[in-house]
Amino acid sequence: MASEHRDPAETVVSAGAARARYRRILRFAAWHLLVTWWFELFLPRIGLGSISARTRPARMKRFAQRFRTLALNLGGLMIKVGQFMSSRLDVLPPELTAELEGLQDEVPAVAFAQIRRLAEAELGAPLEDIFVYVDEVPVAAASLGQAHRAQLRSDDAQRTGLQNVVLKVQRPGIGEIVAVDLAALRRVGRWLSRIRIVSSRVDMPALMEEFAQASLEEIDYLHEAASAERFAADFAQDPRVGVPAVVWERCTRRVLTLEDVTAIKITDALALRAAGIDPAQVASVFASVMFEQLFTSGFFHADPHPGNIFITPAVESGAGAGTASETEPRWELTFIDFGMMGEVTPKTRSGLRKLLIAAAARDGKGLVAAINDVGVLVPSADTGELERALTQLFARFGGMGFAELREVDPRDFVDFSEEFGDVVRSLPFQLPENFLLIIRAMSLTSGVCSSLDAKYNLWDSVEPFAAQLLREEGGNFIKDAAAQAVEAVSLTLRLPRRVDGFLSRIEEGSLPVTNPRLERQNARLLDLTRRLGSLVVFGALLIAGALVRSEDIVLGSVLMGASVLALLHGMWVGRRR
Repeated sequence: MASEHRDPAETVVSAGAARARYRRILRFAAWHLLVTWWFELFLPRIGLGSISARTRPARMKRFAQRFRTLALNLGGLMIKVGQFMSSRLDVLPPELTAELEGLQDEVPAVAFAQIRRLAEAELGAPLEDIFVYVDEVPVAAASLGQAHRAQLRSDDAQRTGLQNVVLKVQRPGIGEIVAVDLAALRRVGRWLSRIRIVSSRVDMPALMEEFAQASLEEIDYLHEAASAERFAADFAQDPRVGVPAVVWERCTRRVLTLEDVTAIKITDALALRAAGIDPAQVASVFASVMFEQLFTSGFFHADPHPGNIFITPAVESGAGAGTASETEPRWELTFIDFGMMGEVTPKTRSGLRKLLIAAAARDGKGLVAAINDVGVLVPSADTGELERALTQLFARFGGMGFAELREVDPRDFVDFSEEFGDVVRSLPFQLPENFLLIIRAMSLTSGVCSSLDAKYNLWDSVEPFAAQLLREEGGNFIKDAAAQAVEAVSLTLRLPRRVDGFLSRIEEGSLPVTNPRLERQNARLLDLTRRLGSLVVFGALLIAGALVRSEDIVLGSVLMGASVLALLHGMWVGRRR
């Protein structure tokens, strides 16, 4: 995405540096994929899962430390990956998220001299001719660009109605850096696509192309400016949401000038309380606004990490003070950085709305139907077991927040988690196309809300929004009822023939009766028996070979070599299942 106005003095990534960067990313990925395979797949398969569980916290912390070092040294898309992981406070272990949290704010800044050269080349004039001043200390240093406060000259200020602005300039050479990072990530994606458990769930090449498209759009600042104005139009009537105005005359593909809307960082709980703002209310409103984007407008902010959202206290005038409802917030969520935006197709949005309504109603069957509509399950999947498992999940843990779940006796989770995990692994789940940004947005939303309120309960936000969706869907009830009536008539007409066929199969003794759960348990028991037999043979041959080898080195070596075959069989038996 290099501009045709590139200044020859701008820093450009050399071919040697690009190759070194590419190899460094691949070495890091290859090593940690190997470590993960060894501890999480190989050791449990040979009965040493306790070692994996005991060492997991230390391994997670070491991985986070090494990744943070890599991301800070390389910058680029590696920072984006780290920011995503650091925001998953609700899912990822604290050893990982705590170590990566600094990536939200501690990206090294580029020297202002380089920023000046690039900005002046793009704008076609010295900065002094355009701005009264530009603060050389950046207000924010992000992975792909850098922001500096500035003040417009009087002619621009009168024309735009703005005076204080933020000048956002891309990092020099970022286009080449993103290209190298994408090439390395595509290579890692191809490695992952060769792993059956990954390839059966995700189309990695398609996923990487989706990520590549989003990344390339993010370094096109004209695209970001257009996205900011579209987002502002979607929420023009919503007093909860603020968006910075765009100074189009001072924008290019690599330079963006926006209204300065800097305020309280959304996760700064101390500053929020000092301003009389309840962090728990912020979490609730933030979740509601994100739901609105995903389930109603369909155009959503796909990078809502804490550095991209401010809380702006309302400025109350004398006439208007005290007129707002006590339940309405006296502040607004101010979004910035619209480089990574996503769109939800009408079909996917319809499926997501059904999914949210079913989740709020704790309706396992409805939830499975919605998952099918979204495309997360292949059409041929047998969903009976999943419906039963989800119904049981809602009955036992439905409505609990993350804090409440942490207080539940771990033993209560063991049996259910094993059973539920068996069901999930047995089904052909897949990640639909254009779903990566949706997952990213919801993951970051959940993480931010959990950091604002340790007792945050997602259900408190889901249920009122689902009720709103139900009211909006009211016009479709007649259509749905008509469709159900047609289906009922069709079923009634087919019923006699199906009953007759059923009775005939009983008489012939050809009616199969299956229990998928019991079949999986029997299969695991059979695999365990075979595995134990193989390992006993392995031990016998190994000991016999060691004893015989002192008398007959050839026979002893043959026996010890044969023991390896028994060991391999014990390790890999049942692997296909």
